[in-house]
Amino acid sequence: MIALRTRRGSCVFLREFSRAGLHTAALCACAVQKKRSLFFEFETRTLNKQKKADMRRLESHDNIYKWVLLSMLWVAYFLHQGTRQIYNAVLPQIQGDFQVDSASMGFVATSFSFTYGITVLFAGLASDFLRRKWMIVFGVLTFCAGIFISGFVSSIGLMMLTYGILNGLGQGCYYPPASSLLGQHFENMRSTAFSIHQTAQYLGIIICSCVAGFLGDLPSEGGYSGWRLPFFLFGGIGIIWAVVLAFVMRYSRKTHTDDGQVIKVSLKEAALVMFKKPSAVILGLVFGMNVFIDVGYKTWMPTFLHDTFGMDMAQSAVNAVLWSYIGAFIGIMLGSRITDKLAILGRRTVRFETTMVGFLLTAPFVYIMADAASPCVCFVGLFFFGFFRGVYDSSLFASLFDVISPRYRATGMGIMLCFGFIIGSISSTILGWMRDEFGMKYGLMTLILCCVAAVVLLYAAKKFFFDRDYEPA
Repeated sequence: MIALRTRRGSCVFLREFSRAGLHTAALCACAVQKKRSLFFEFETRTLNKQKKADMRRLESHDNIYKWVLLSMLWVAYFLHQGTRQIYNAVLPQIQGDFQVDSASMGFVATSFSFTYGITVLFAGLASDFLRRKWMIVFGVLTFCAGIFISGFVSSIGLMMLTYGILNGLGQGCYYPPASSLLGQHFENMRSTAFSIHQTAQYLGIIICSCVAGFLGDLPSEGGYSGWRLPFFLFGGIGIIWAVVLAFVMRYSRKTHTDDGQVIKVSLKEAALVMFKKPSAVILGLVFGMNVFIDVGYKTWMPTFLHDTFGMDMAQSAVNAVLWSYIGAFIGIMLGSRITDKLAILGRRTVRFETTMVGFLLTAPFVYIMADAASPCVCFVGLFFFGFFRGVYDSSLFASLFDVISPRYRATGMGIMLCFGFIIGSISSTILGWMRDEFGMKYGLMTLILCCVAAVVLLYAAKKFFFDRDYEPA
């Protein structure tokens, strides 16, 4: 024992521990610490397992949801593209009921394209700060309401307001947020997702054309002409589908770049960059030529087949788009594959060249289908017209990415769409006027002038401006 005396005189006795005692105490402390470590390790392992299980459940749910989302957007895009063709499929019946000239009928389609071109630009910018879910719901509800109400109108002016402006406004609000969501949820499968989504366009146009043409030939019932029925049918389906989207779609985080960074670019900044590059301006003009061809062909080709070969509306509506879209599908697949392979080999201007060749070879088949003496010859012309349209479609947008830096590509694409649709929107009106003055044959042949103009513009861009404007990836 060791005795210690305090200031007050009392003693404190301390037990003297032996070395063995200290060793035993240390061992006990280590054992307790080890048990604690094992407990915490077990607890951590259990929590990690639980966390991993929760993550797997979330990933499984997200994986299921992204395919549900793709399915819902596929139906929406089916209606988005298909309802555009309803008006074109029953145009002669509407014209007969309203007793107006062809230029006025074409102006309805012009008002749609113009409204769409303006709206799609601002919808792309709005997708950066508004809920994409509600933009999509608003878009589908608006354009389907416009389609549905179009079935009730009794004048060309009201048709312009419902089918042209209201429909164009809604359709312009759909595509920017929808493509953004698909890109976000299918980060590693974007090409697959966009390809599946794109099939809705082909099927929507073909099926809606067929149904509209069939219903348009039905006799009037209860004061309503047959052409009104497809507007009621597809507009009503679309309104119901907008409600489904509102309840099933989730809110999604905002991701605008591959690395997850949000890049904000002002419209003014992107526009200044584009207009400083002659190649980008020329591509905007060329896209305008593309829209002019597309809108003019879609609007008046069913009428041309009906007037020239005496087909009923169902036959003319289907044949006007079927052969062309079969050709376009083949052309876009072949054109994109060949162009990408040549680009990998180091040919920088290959996308400009592919677009130029596509426009050049489209021109003679426009003449063949417009001057055809029989339906079979016309269908052959339609097929190759669609094929070479697919060829230049495969590279037209990609060409813009060769001369615009990644920072400005999204906004630049919106500017190009807006620019092109404003230019091309007058196509249906011009072709309608030419139908009344010279005949539909010569109206369709004006599309050849657009092909030639596009070739000249693209050659100038490649020859004089491309090397200066080129932006390496």
